[in-house]
Order: sequence, then C-alpha cells, then structure tokens
Amino acid sequence: MPSATPRTRPRAGFAGLDQPERLPRTRSIPRPTLLEQPVETLPGVGPGLRRKLARLGIATVGDVLAHRPRRYESAAEERTISELFGDDEAVLDVTVRRASARRRGRLHILTAHVADATGDIRATWFNQPWLEARLVHGTRLRLRGKPSRYGFQVSSYDIGEAAETADFAPVYPSTADLAQKTLRSITEAALAFARDGGEPLPAAVRTAESWPLRADAVVRLHRPRSDDEAERARRRLALDELLTLQLALRRRATEREVLVAEPLPPPAELVVRYRDALPFVLTDAQDTAIAEIDADLARSTPMQRLLQGDVGSGKTAVALYTLLRAVEGGRQGALMAPTETLAEQHFLTIEALCTELGVRVALLTSSLTARERRAAHQLVASGDVGIAVGTHALIQREVEFSDLAVAVVDEQHRFGVEQRAALAEGRSPHVLHMTATPIPRTLALTVYGDLAVSEIAAPPANRKPIKTAWVTEERSPEAYARLRTHLDDGRQAYVVCPLVEGSETTLARAAEDEAARLRAHELSGYRVGCVHGRLKTAERRATMAAFKDGELDVLVATTVIEVGVDVPNATIMIVQEADRFGLAQLHQLRGRVGRGAEQSYCLLVSRHRDELSETAVERLEAMVSTTDGFELAERDLEIRGEGQLVGARQSGLTDLRFTSLRADRDLLERARELAVTLDGETLLDAAVERLLGEAEHVGES
Repeated sequence: MPSATPRTRPRAGFAGLDQPERLPRTRSIPRPTLLEQPVETLPGVGPGLRRKLARLGIATVGDVLAHRPRRYESAAEERTISELFGDDEAVLDVTVRRASARRRGRLHILTAHVADATGDIRATWFNQPWLEARLVHGTRLRLRGKPSRYGFQVSSYDIGEAAETADFAPVYPSTADLAQKTLRSITEAALAFARDGGEPLPAAVRTAESWPLRADAVVRLHRPRSDDEAERARRRLALDELLTLQLALRRRATEREVLVAEPLPPPAELVVRYRDALPFVLTDAQDTAIAEIDADLARSTPMQRLLQGDVGSGKTAVALYTLLRAVEGGRQGALMAPTETLAEQHFLTIEALCTELGVRVALLTSSLTARERRAAHQLVASGDVGIAVGTHALIQREVEFSDLAVAVVDEQHRFGVEQRAALAEGRSPHVLHMTATPIPRTLALTVYGDLAVSEIAAPPANRKPIKTAWVTEERSPEAYARLRTHLDDGRQAYVVCPLVEGSETTLARAAEDEAARLRAHELSGYRVGCVHGRLKTAERRATMAAFKDGELDVLVATTVIEVGVDVPNATIMIVQEADRFGLAQLHQLRGRVGRGAEQSYCLLVSRHRDELSETAVERLEAMVSTTDGFELAERDLEIRGEGQLVGARQSGLTDLRFTSLRADRDLLERARELAVTLDGETLLDAAVERLLGEAEHVGES
C-alpha cells in the first residue's frame, strides 16, 4: 500500500491555518509619526547640513515635503563655450582641466577651469567646498548657469552622466550656502514618506471634484512633468491647509461663544490726561482705531481685535490707551511680547509715561532674580500694579492677576492659550492683537477670519519717506562717509551688526567687537555706544537713554532695536550684511530712522550681487523700491511663500505653506463651505488638533 502523501501545513499568516497574534501593517497604512522624524534620518544629512536647513525652517522629514518650490526651471539650451552670450542661461558639456579654491571672508569660492572643443572658461561655485575633491583633471561635467564676472556661475551641475541640469526641475527657497542640488537630493529621499501623511479629504469630496490623492499631490509638487501638473498638486495641498484652518477657526469661535467679559465703563479722566501727556497729537487713523476699541470694551463679549499698521504709524500709543482703559476702570492690563528683549523694550517705552500718569508698571521676565520675581508676582496679585509687561507666560502660569480686564498681545500667533485662560467664573479678558509687521488684507481676512481688524495705514503727516540704497561691501567706505556727514551736521546714526549664527552670547560678542572696530577706524573721534540682547536691563536702559539724550552719536546694535526705539534726531542707518536679514526684519529696522521731520536714509550693505541667493536679491530690491509696509508684506508673500510672513518662521495659523492667496480665493470659499459639512471628520480632526496644539505652545518660556 503506497504511503500517504504528507500534508503541508500552510504557514501562519493571511489565509493560513494558524493565525498570527497580529497581522503586519500593510505599507499603505499611513504612519504620520514618520514625518516627525528629524531631518538627519535622511541620507546625506549631517549636523552641518541640519543647521543650514534649520535656517529655512526645516527640522523634520515632514518639513522637507512641505518646503514648496518657488518656481520650476525649464530646460536650458545646450551651448558650446564659444556660443555663450550675455547673461543667457545655458547648459555646457565640459571637461575639468584643473580646480582651485580660495576664501573671501566667510565666502568659499571654488573655481574650475573647464573646456570643450570650442574653448575654455572658469566655472565658479560658492560655498561648496566638498566639491573640490571631485573636480579632478579629466572629469566630465554638465553645468547649468550663466556667464558672470566670475566666468560661468554654476546653478546646478552633474558629474559624469547627465541627470538634472537640463530637466524640468524645482527651484526651492534657499540660502546662499545651500545649493539647489542638495535640496533636490534631500527632497527626493523624503518622497519615500509621502504616503505616511494619510488622506484627510473624504473620498466623496475628492472624487466629485477630481482632486488627486494627497500623497500623489506631494510627489507631483516636487517632481512634476509640467507647470500645469505642479499647479494642480499645489492647489490640492492648499485646499487641505485652508480647510484645516477654517475648521480651527470654527472650533475657536464655538469655544468663545460661552466666554464672558465684564464691560468697561466709558472713557474718563485718565485717558484724557494720557492724550494731553503725549508729545504728539493722535492721527485720524489712531482715533478711528481707538473708537472701534472703545465700542468693543463696552460689550460683555470678549474683544478679539487685530490692530495692524506700518512701522512708525503709532500702534503702541493705541495699545497703551487700551491698557489704560482697564486701569481707569479699576482693573488691570497685561502687555505680552514674544521675547524677553521685546518685552523689555515695551516696558522702557511706556514706563515713563505711565509714571507721569500715576500708573504703576511691572516687568516680568525670567531674567529677574527669584526674589524680584516673587515681589513682582505679589504686586500683580494684590492689584498694586496696573499694567504688567512680559512674555506670553504672563497669563499662562505662575502669575495671578487681581482682576485682569485687557490683554494686548504683541504677536501674530493666532490661538495662544491666553484667549482661553481660565479666569474667575469663566470670564476672559478683552484681547487686542498687535502685529509687528503689516499683514496683507487678503491674509488678515483669511487667517484672522474670526477677528475684527483695525488698520493704522499712514504715519504722521510731517514724516518724509526714508530713502533707501543698496551698496556692495567694496562701497562700504562711501556709506560711512555719508554717515559721518550726518554726524557732523549734529544728527545721530544706527549701525546694525551682521546677523551671525550662534547663540545670543555670540551675537553680543560680535556687536561689542564691531563697536570697538568702528571706534578705532571708520568712526574714530565720535561717541559710539553698543546695545545687544545680553546687556542687563539697567545697562541697556542707560545706553538707550544716553543715545536719546544726544550723549552718543552712533548706536551699534543687534536686532534688539527692531521695536520700541524712537529717536527723532537719528537720520541715517547702515545695515551690515543686509542680505542675511528677512524682509520684515529689514523693514522694522529701517523704521528706527525717519521719526522726525528731517530726511532720513537707510544704507543696506551686502556682498556682491553674484554671490547672493535669488531670494536675497529680491528682498534687497524690494527694500529699495518701497517704504510701504503693506506693499512689502505682499512682496514677502511672493518671495517666501504665504507662510513665512513675519521674521523667523512661526508655528500657528499664519503658517500657510501651499496657499497662494491671490490665486486661491476660490479655494478659500470652497474650504469655508466644506468646513460646515466636514466638521467632525476623524482625519481632519487630527489635523486641526495638531494645528491648535502647535499654536498653543508658542511663546512659552
């Protein structure tokens, strides 16, 4: 009898006889936590590159995927060296003869002598020292770039076989020392995680409106075959973020419906004395904003108003009026700034005036000693302090107010915890948000959709527009010659130090060194002071007072002078290495001059144009072309995308990465409609929670 054929028992798993304890996750299941991995997990990203990426706001794999190309490079014409003409972009197919490198300050210049059958030329790279070892004699290169004073300035390249120099390729927002090739390589690696973000848009909506899957849109945004394909991908991602934004606004509005604020009595004697004490008459725009605020303060619904205006338009005067309304009603006000330095500046600005009015002001920052902090907390808790100035931590923890009526938030972050502070019997303060930089009306209505908006559009009538010029480093002596002319005429000046990398201590040391250098050279014989973020409050106050009183001719400073400094006799500013600053920051700095009736000047000094990134050139050109903060805010949108509006990149609802507000009005309307019907969708809820969670922690110290 033949033996029975042995039965093979199927292994454990899908359709097997023995089920495993748990089936493995399929690759298609989203894993959002993978997008939160640090950027160093991508191949080729070490500590040096991580620091460079951090300056672009890129810290995680998800940030890489959200770093939207600012444009796309179409194929350039292939030419021989002899056919190069003017500054036309071209692709060269060449061989390396020799290469050498040199440094000029912080700039690393790599030059390769390359040749084809028609001739030879010097090809130049900036800040790519690692490349030198690969440019050995006989190496074949494909170079994309254009003729410049350095020979042929390379924008992208391939070593060996061609890959991307002539392709339809993304061009990302970048810095001068971060090559497009590097950004493209990192993004290519990050695209492996494109599906891990999930699909927040319900299938019914996606199908009805023919939207691509989110993951497909992410891939096509970075790897499109045409402009149309890239634009379709961008719009899909813009719809997601606008929808998340609208859902978040709805949630906050619902939460606020149950809040109650005690109405304040009508304006009385204290604010009349305040107006009389001001060294100027309030403008019509300021009076209009004050009338709108007074109407809000008379209601039992907590005020939620955005006050925005250009540099020097007088927002602080309106904000102090609002705080004094609380004091006048027998209650308290709080002025919150995003950093300790700015909180100190505000304190110095308002303290003298409040003392004259008999109103006690306290400054609460973490630099206070334990004893000073306890004393300040007791004064605030007892009600002896009418106005408390500090960071957002003022009403987040530790500090108990006797009776807080008004909070002025000098920041653009939308949903900080301050609006939802648990105050006695469910009451909330009236909140006035004050922007440091004007926000375009289109964005204000989108991002601040649940706030009333007051605008102070124009500075006082006697002020002349500041004249701005951009000069390169080799013309720096001319800039200082002009500055000395102003000093000899009895005027004063600012010199803003370069924005160096590193800690605030490094920045402070650089400022001190620069002040010493200027005293010995360009400004020898003049009285030069120095302020920076590491000075103790008393020292900084003394230096600023000496400058204001005319005891110093020149103030050498870091960006601590961005706000709260008002010296009408200062008529000229030099900003060193201006290409390192953001557009909003440059505009804020420029606003320190031009505060009197005299003509004022701002001189922006930078490296040569050929050595700057494309976005740096656009920023400097924008500064020269206009002094209108609202116009510059629109330009900032175009240059940097809709997200990075105001200085350093911020979490919270101003962080729109894919939306183009001028082009996407239809998407905004659609997002508002969808928000009504999709409230409660699980995946969208998760996105809203993430957004609100990020915004809540802004400003904690």
